Amino acid sequence: MEKFHIANVPKTDRITHLVDNLYAKMPVIESARAKLITESYKATEDEPIITRRAKAFAHILHNIPIIIRDEELIVGSSTLAPRGCQTFPEYSFQWLEDELDTVATRTADPFYIAEETKAELREVHKYWKGKTTSELATSYMAPEAILAIDHNIFTPGNYFYNGVGHVTVKYEEVLAIGYEGIIAKAQKELDECNVGDGDYAKKSRFLEAVIMSCQAVIDYAHRYAELAEQMAYQCQDPTRKQELLQIASNCTRVPAKGARNFYEACQSFWFVQQLIQMESSGHSISPGRFDQYMYPYYKSDMEAGNLTREFAQELMDCIWVKLNDLNKCRDAASAEGFAGYSLFQNLIAGGQNKDGEDVTNDLSFMCIQASMHVHLPAPSLSVRVWNGSPHEFLIKAAELTRTGIGLPAYYNDEVIIPALQNRGLSLADAREYNIIGCVEPQKAGKTEGWHDAAFFNMCRPLEMVFSNGMDKGVKISVQTGDVTEMKTFDEFYEAYKKQMEYFISLLVNADNAIDVAHAERCPLPFLSCMVDDCLKRGKSVQEGGAVYNFTGPQGFGIANMADSLYAIRKLVYEEKKMTMEELKEALAWNYGKGIDAQSAADITTVVMKKLQENGIRVNEQTATAVMTAALGTEPSPEKKARFEEIHKMIEEVPKFGNDIPDVDYFARDVAYTYTKPLQKYMNPRGGHYQAGLYPVSANVPLGGQTGATPDGRYAHTPVADGVSPSAGKDVKGPTAAATSVSRLDHFIVSNGTLFNQKFHPSALAGREGLEKFVALIRGYFDQKGMHMQFNVVDRETLLDAQKHPEKYKHLVVRVAGYSALFTTLSRSLQDDIIRRTEQGF
Repeated sequence: MEKFHIANVPKTDRITHLVDNLYAKMPVIESARAKLITESYKATEDEPIITRRAKAFAHILHNIPIIIRDEELIVGSSTLAPRGCQTFPEYSFQWLEDELDTVATRTADPFYIAEETKAELREVHKYWKGKTTSELATSYMAPEAILAIDHNIFTPGNYFYNGVGHVTVKYEEVLAIGYEGIIAKAQKELDECNVGDGDYAKKSRFLEAVIMSCQAVIDYAHRYAELAEQMAYQCQDPTRKQELLQIASNCTRVPAKGARNFYEACQSFWFVQQLIQMESSGHSISPGRFDQYMYPYYKSDMEAGNLTREFAQELMDCIWVKLNDLNKCRDAASAEGFAGYSLFQNLIAGGQNKDGEDVTNDLSFMCIQASMHVHLPAPSLSVRVWNGSPHEFLIKAAELTRTGIGLPAYYNDEVIIPALQNRGLSLADAREYNIIGCVEPQKAGKTEGWHDAAFFNMCRPLEMVFSNGMDKGVKISVQTGDVTEMKTFDEFYEAYKKQMEYFISLLVNADNAIDVAHAERCPLPFLSCMVDDCLKRGKSVQEGGAVYNFTGPQGFGIANMADSLYAIRKLVYEEKKMTMEELKEALAWNYGKGIDAQSAADITTVVMKKLQENGIRVNEQTATAVMTAALGTEPSPEKKARFEEIHKMIEEVPKFGNDIPDVDYFARDVAYTYTKPLQKYMNPRGGHYQAGLYPVSANVPLGGQTGATPDGRYAHTPVADGVSPSAGKDVKGPTAAATSVSRLDHFIVSNGTLFNQKFHPSALAGREGLEKFVALIRGYFDQKGMHMQFNVVDRETLLDAQKHPEKYKHLVVRVAGYSALFTTLSRSLQDDIIRRTEQGF
């Protein structure tokens, strides 16, 4: 094993200044890209879509304003304003049009937008009516799928409104041969095409689009080289002048050609990372195994004496800052689910190579050090763990965890590698996996994974069992019978499975419709040139050009469903402490808490519909009065006492997360109701569906759309996140919770699982605390858990941050599969983090 030389390198003043400048103001929405792509599209309406995409990309890169910010060593910015964002009307625009006047004041991820920018975007949007991927996707969806979305069973909004992203490209190839080398590869394929070939028309146009896109990127870098030279000529500071001249030299060389040294490699990497996100509005563009593809340049420079460890660290720190500069604006509802301005750029360190040898190196340690220095949410740093991982590497990672930043996340090679092989990856490819976005494994440069394809709320189908497929007076699902007449638990459980299978089929329909729309209207030639085997197949990744093609929607609410079904089996069918009629009524009355505002609104909708069906035209105020007269706003005292008694009995039933095998293995079976039916489906790119069990942070807003559940959860409160136990229900310590979660079948969930834990800072104090922490991770992974991530912060700090946000501007916490500044999160999401069980050893 290679000897590690890394030592703690202090943070420079430059990094402090860059971070401070980055967060000095609210993020800004800019209109340059939207105007430029519209200009190009208007001029190319009679050309193939792949050609139009390439010409639009080139028009953007040739004309979008560029900037080099004070003290930057790595350059390339998508907006003039720090943390600003461009818009992407080709995917969707109506939500932004509707929210232009409220986006600056909303609770989650607000953006400043100037009145002039609003006017420019409103003008741009006129062109895009009827031309977006979102509109085309809707036209392809089955009416039943649209109905399920409207009733909050699942949401495919991520790719419905935006680009896909969720990919890691062949950074190492760009570093090695540059885009001139990729142009040469594309030209070779084009030269070998025969005009008589059946696929000549589309393949030749695709390859031409690749060449055009790569040349545009080279031109864009040269614009930065010219700007740096101009700034150097005007600069009076000799040190900064030399820095600007070096930047100019770098941008003249890369990414056109292969990098010759570590600095050029860093700059080349950044152009790739930035411009993939300029081409489309996808997020989770993940750098992947940065410590592997960058290491040859670092090692060569160090051995030749051309690089100091201190400067190498500063360059990496600069990249870490730049990763936080990228941003995007989502619709208000999605912003609640992705709160924290996150782009989920997952960068992973450590692990094995294709031959099964550990390849942790100096850069692996420096990645951790960079996150310590910038102390920002991006990149979403991860580490790979297996029995060959150096112990001191894990201790270094634990030191970062101890800072409370929520980084890194930990991933188990011993589970992920076979899980990917089970999906058809070769052993060599599976061993070289990286993580995309939150927690999703894939092989870089070969995969179009469509990870994070939809959020599926596993609690809502249970509501459909109780309502016999009805929601707000509308039949939205299969009717599985009157729940009060189900004589056995198996009959009840079978009804739930039928509801699940029906809605999973609709989720697939919606995802496939969106998939087809992206292929038809937004193929991406620039992205595709860095994914195998697009050049040889002559197809973009959106059309099936990748070697591996998947769709990975995620289910959440596992703990709620396991605890709910276990309680029903025990209290209704085994011990008969309550009837199904009583439970159904208790759920309807929210365990005696009465009809809250959301439930009242739902019932009012039903009342209005029923009255109108009988020819009685009423307004909402009248319908509310009818509802109140019929039901009241709370149950009778006798009913309320019984509902509270039912709730108490449910609370006393054993819960998932406490190392109780009977409960845990039942949870495993409940998870199968989502993971097994899903994998039988195919997507339009010829790939299989694969399940994930993680919510991002959608467990909070989508929990707000869910009624009371039989695990004792009150209506419209968050559901459990990922595969974690329900908040506050894991009362027997961290190892018991980890053992319970490990009993789920992580091998079948090849799109990733998410296990959150929260520790009091005292638990990781000193070397002893770090050793215990690493032992916990290894113990969980020995039991075949897939993933762990942690918040290390005390409850009092979080509560004080809610009261005095101005004192905690740099407080970073782990939300779901990502970290975010705590004060930027919505209040409901902050409360959800505070509610999580605080563990100690």
